[in-house]
Amino acid sequence: MFLEYRINKVYTMNVKAKIQKWGNSLGIRIPMSMIKNLSLENGSTVNIEEDQDKIIIETNRNRDINSLLDKITEANLHSQLDWGNSEGKEIW
Repeated sequence: MFLEYRINKVYTMNVKAKIQKWGNSLGIRIPMSMIKNLSLENGSTVNIEEDQDKIIIETNRNRDINSLLDKITEANLHSQLDWGNSEGKEIW
């Protein structure tokens, strides 16, 4: 029998940040200590979610297809798209 043990470090930091204009958008600077703790770097991608009066920013690490599929509900499931008749040698 194989047992898996995971130890997760929990970093909590409460930082006030100022929203500032950045091109045509608004941006928030992330403190270097958070960048290091989360192993972020220039060009890292994150997921941004709005939840009532909160903005949730999550790293993309530890995401797998199953965790993404779990978020599909009847309310957000789109219908099939009709791309029209074949135009070339497509096989439908």
